[in-house]
Amino acid sequence: MYIDPHIHVTSRTTDDYEAMRKAGIVAIIEPAFWLGQPRTEVGSFKDYFSSLVGWERFRAKQFGIVHYCTMGLNSKEANNVPLAEEVMELLPLFVGKEGVVAIGEIGYDDQTPAEDRFYRLQLELAKEVNLPVLIHTPHRDKRKGTTKSMDVSEEHGLDPRMVIVDHNNEETAKEVLDRGYWAGFTIYPHTKMGSERMVEIVRQYGPERIIVDSAADWGVSDPLAVPKTAALMRKMGIPEEHIRLVCYQNALTAYAQSGQMEEMDWLKPDPIDQRQRQFGNSVLRGGQSPKVEGEASDIVEN
Repeated sequence: MYIDPHIHVTSRTTDDYEAMRKAGIVAIIEPAFWLGQPRTEVGSFKDYFSSLVGWERFRAKQFGIVHYCTMGLNSKEANNVPLAEEVMELLPLFVGKEGVVAIGEIGYDDQTPAEDRFYRLQLELAKEVNLPVLIHTPHRDKRKGTTKSMDVSEEHGLDPRMVIVDHNNEETAKEVLDRGYWAGFTIYPHTKMGSERMVEIVRQYGPERIIVDSAADWGVSDPLAVPKTAALMRKMGIPEEHIRLVCYQNALTAYAQSGQMEEMDWLKPDPIDQRQRQFGNSVLRGGQSPKVEGEASDIVEN
């Protein structure tokens, strides 16, 4: 079994869901993120957040995958200050919803004063609602931004064990682990980390507090990055227990601190019943045969 603790399935297809389940992915976490172009109204954030706790959670279930999410104002859009202020008023309405396992992904992009302001406000929100934090480290000047992310987190009194620092690489891994944080690594084609590099990270640092994810989104990315990396680790002689930790257990341990995620969610799931509907919608189209596992259940309208 695998968990992909950072994947943007809003951007993925039902074929991806089917392939993920076949590859052994039983649970996923979808962080609120940048959609590729700026949102210009707070209502677009409201609808997006609603989809993360509603339609996407339903859609994943129809393919045998348990869906969780994180809520937050991403660093890129924090630079639109008037809109960001409205989003901050909206967030408390969603952070307590079922399946929300963290505040995130938040942090720095260009490392501007506006990003810093809204990052700090969201750290305070995380403390208020006792949720873990998922930090997005910047693509540019990564080491500086990663260090600053942790420094500011500690200024606000967060326990490093409640913070997942994501998108690490070889230049940030040691500091993040030495300071007691969870260290996420994104396996992304041609950028971020590759599977081969990930094998060496685990070989060098061991499996403690290391988390592998795909961050698959609307760009060129791979929703099977976690099971593929696990397979390469196996081939390269990484112990099975280490693979289990970095591709499954560590993510579960980190995000279970939310009180919203537990292993029994997928060990004893409700049967798949693709006759079910959400907001009147089905994952099927006319003439397609629904997959129904076990005892038949009533059609559910939400």
